[in-house]
Amino acid sequence: MLLNNWVVAPTRLPLVRRRCHTCASDRFRASGKFRVNAHHKVIDAWLLVLCTGCGGTAKLPLLERVNVRDVTPALLDGLHANDPVLTAQLLQTPAVRRRSRIALDWTDAWSLDTGGAEHLDGGVMDVSVRFAARIPVRPERLVAEGCGLSRAEVARLIAAGKLVSAVRLSDRLSGDFTFTLKR
Repeated sequence: MLLNNWVVAPTRLPLVRRRCHTCASDRFRASGKFRVNAHHKVIDAWLLVLCTGCGGTAKLPLLERVNVRDVTPALLDGLHANDPVLTAQLLQTPAVRRRSRIALDWTDAWSLDTGGAEHLDGGVMDVSVRFAARIPVRPERLVAEGCGLSRAEVARLIAAGKLVSAVRLSDRLSGDFTFTLKR
């Protein structure tokens, strides 16, 4: 039995899905810049995003009228330094996405690293898939890409009971899972 570890990792920041008020486009890209505004003892902070259609700027609220003492020094330093790691973390935070009423578009923004492992043509392969970020993707797509199969062939393997997992392979997942492929 062959045990493989696969990793789904981001290759760039996802696009932000939000309607542009200027050109009616629905895609923005994160600029990686923050706007911070202090009003005596309270602070506001926004992530700036740029429309992919017209280049217009929109602000995604991160902090609204928060007492400066309640903001961690690391967060404040990251906002002032326009930290790209902080941008990625904040975009994936459910509270930020909910408050800003946005969704993330991960199309062409991730890659699958199979570790260069070859799959067996006549054996059993156990695979553990780990997500480096919360990237929603269908497990059957990962199996097809990682094993060099078509999506139709993966569906036939699932129907025949030769591809099994504790998770539903046709639903979108963004968390770790394992599967077994019997060839």
